[in-house]
Amino acid sequence: MNALERHRRLTTIWASEPGMRGWVSTVNHTDLGRMFLFTAFVFFVIGGLLAMLIRAQLATPHSAFAGPEIYNQIFTMHGTIMMFLFAIPSFEGLAIYLLPKILGTRDLAFPRLTAYGYWCYVFGGAMLLVSMLLGIAPDGGWFIYPPLSGAIHSPGINIDFWLIGITFVEISAIAAAVEITVSILKYRAPGMSLEKMPIFAWYALITALMILTGFPPLILESVLLELERAFGLPFFQAELGGDSLLWQHLFWLFGHPEVYIIFLPAAGVISTVLPVMCRTTLLGYGWIVAAAVALAFLSFGLWVHHMFTTGIPHMGLAFFSAASTLVAVPTGVQIFAWIGTMWKGRPELHLPMLHILGFFCTFVIGGLTGVMVAVVPFDWQAHDTAFITAHLHYVLFGGFVFPILAGVYYWLPHVTGQRRFFRLGELAFALVFLGFHVTFLAMHWVGLMGQRRRIPTYAPEDGWTAINLISSIGSFVLAIGLAMIVIDVVLHALIAARGKRNPWGAGTSEWAMMTPPPAYNFASLPHVDSRAPLAADPNLAVRLARGEGYLATPRKGWRETLSVDIATGRPEMHVIYPANTRLPVTMSAVTGLFFLSLLVKFYWTVPLALAGVVILAWKWVWGLGCKEDLGALRVREGVTLPNAATAERSPGWWGTLFLLTANATFFGSLLFGFAFLWTVAPGWPPPAWFAGSMVTAGVGCLGALLGPVAMRQAIRANRRGDTPLPGIVLVLIGALGVAIACTAMMLQTPAPMGHAYGATLLVLGGYGLFHAVLGVLMAVFLTARVLSGFTSPARWAEFPIVCLWIDYLSIVSLLILLAGHLPGLLS
Repeated sequence: MNALERHRRLTTIWASEPGMRGWVSTVNHTDLGRMFLFTAFVFFVIGGLLAMLIRAQLATPHSAFAGPEIYNQIFTMHGTIMMFLFAIPSFEGLAIYLLPKILGTRDLAFPRLTAYGYWCYVFGGAMLLVSMLLGIAPDGGWFIYPPLSGAIHSPGINIDFWLIGITFVEISAIAAAVEITVSILKYRAPGMSLEKMPIFAWYALITALMILTGFPPLILESVLLELERAFGLPFFQAELGGDSLLWQHLFWLFGHPEVYIIFLPAAGVISTVLPVMCRTTLLGYGWIVAAAVALAFLSFGLWVHHMFTTGIPHMGLAFFSAASTLVAVPTGVQIFAWIGTMWKGRPELHLPMLHILGFFCTFVIGGLTGVMVAVVPFDWQAHDTAFITAHLHYVLFGGFVFPILAGVYYWLPHVTGQRRFFRLGELAFALVFLGFHVTFLAMHWVGLMGQRRRIPTYAPEDGWTAINLISSIGSFVLAIGLAMIVIDVVLHALIAARGKRNPWGAGTSEWAMMTPPPAYNFASLPHVDSRAPLAADPNLAVRLARGEGYLATPRKGWRETLSVDIATGRPEMHVIYPANTRLPVTMSAVTGLFFLSLLVKFYWTVPLALAGVVILAWKWVWGLGCKEDLGALRVREGVTLPNAATAERSPGWWGTLFLLTANATFFGSLLFGFAFLWTVAPGWPPPAWFAGSMVTAGVGCLGALLGPVAMRQAIRANRRGDTPLPGIVLVLIGALGVAIACTAMMLQTPAPMGHAYGATLLVLGGYGLFHAVLGVLMAVFLTARVLSGFTSPARWAEFPIVCLWIDYLSIVSLLILLAGHLPGLLS
């Protein structure tokens, strides 16, 4: 088979449907990555327009441009869009587009999950935009602090749009994080061990793990506040045993890691692009990876520095102040490694390099002001002033937007296959750099003079007029520069001339393919022996096109790839991907119906939407697997591998593991909230304890312990060739026992609307009941798969996946029953 015939056959197998049908049915990572990026930058433009409205309002004192209510909606939506609808999704889009290419494989681990996440993002973001068009957008700031965001002080639907819309969007983030984590760990080119991974993959892996552990607290508190607003459960009402500070703790448990979740992917772009612009290799690869890991860990221990003015004990202030200062160390390691890379190389001032230099200047200033606000006495003075707003923008715009623009210009020839024709980018960069610093240096100044953030107006005698006018003028210069970048990118895509395959002379594997990239990425998968395989073998692209790598011969219309050992990169499994389908967009629409029903309080449609999600999820999973043993499959001359359906730890097992990691973080945050209210909130102990029952607790504990034992018995029976059904039936009985115990706890909880104790127990019981029902559904599904012939002693990958869920159900149900029954029994 020659290269052209191979290309045609692979394109037929991997290509998306033509036209608009392809947009809603594609599961190809290249298409979805571009769709993610395009949508994220649309939201960026919308958020930028809102920023212009803010600066227009503040340009002069007593401005009548926007009244207080509209202004509150404007600045809330600006922050919400930039943080939730632009920053994280743009990282996801870049990672989804790039990772299989730089890892030397054909797609991500779960293509349909990528598509589902994208459509959840689109529908959730659209929900927020509709609220803005209707004039009922969220108006409590991008952090929605109670009690002002509670039903008493914000009785309208505005806050509900934020709570429900953001929760919907975060489903997309969790889906993308699971996808990225498993793809990096298990879907790499053969031979690519962890120490040979491109640096961007390390940053993406760390960021994805941070999303899995950082976003669940935000989802939890959104659920709790919505329950309080909709049903009167008093989690944040001090007079009923709640505490509004619980929101701040949970929010900043998410919010401070969020800053580094935004920064680290941008740092990955810099570490990838900078050595190419300097014609050298990255200095201190190992040190940079270690610094990124350290930064991720430290970021989860800094959340209280957002709460220095809330009455934290002095010992806590000292600890978190020191930790906030310490975070400068791993950041400094990366900065000095990049400076060393420039020092040993020959920097060339191409457009991506200009944006990297803009990053250096801006981010270092933002880091210095960050050290300033880490000092408690200074923070007491600057808290909630425009100084904090300016610091935030220096860190986020400087630490994310400049690197992302560098990445856009660096990989744009890869996306389009063309070279730039018009040269607007250099002038646009100058305007962006100048406009940004004028805008936000002035905001530092006026913040030190006492201007509060989030104010709609001020008086002439405050002395802020000239500074605010200068800041507003700078913001419009910045907006003009960003608009020119958009125009430059559009012209590049539409008018530019055909370019070289590798215009930068880069050594990473994404340039060892046609540009724009084909749907299948690589005609055959490479064997990787270095971090820069194209630099080590300049003929790599030609050899892969000739079929000298793995999986060079298309067969049976399969979308094939390989899974590797995590540490060594040794080929481990043969994987067959699902084809294009409209199932992800349909399932995300039904998921959206669930959230929309909660938003407009059509509660009778909520169970219908849940039933629809269950039916579609069943169909989703049912289409996987096969009814015959495939045996070992040839992937290269002399190399055969087993199919993933025969593996104990299949890709689905790894995806389940990391999904449960996020789930466990959610549950841990719930227990943290329970303990916080118990020990800190006023109005405790509660008026009445839950009267624990030894009988229901015993039934629940017995069911929790029975499930894992029975599941392992079913696995052993299947491996012996015996029927696993008796064990699965015992799993079903165990899950039903847990469901009975959790239901009893929910029904007997004392006055859930009268005290936060009862409300928290109700949520704990509901969490356990949800997972018990999920265990029942999984047992029924596994029974149906066994009866339909999808399993055998060789094909047993589904059993360990269900076992993970049953083990998790066992652990959380025991903790729930302990937390619910023990206090009442002891009292």
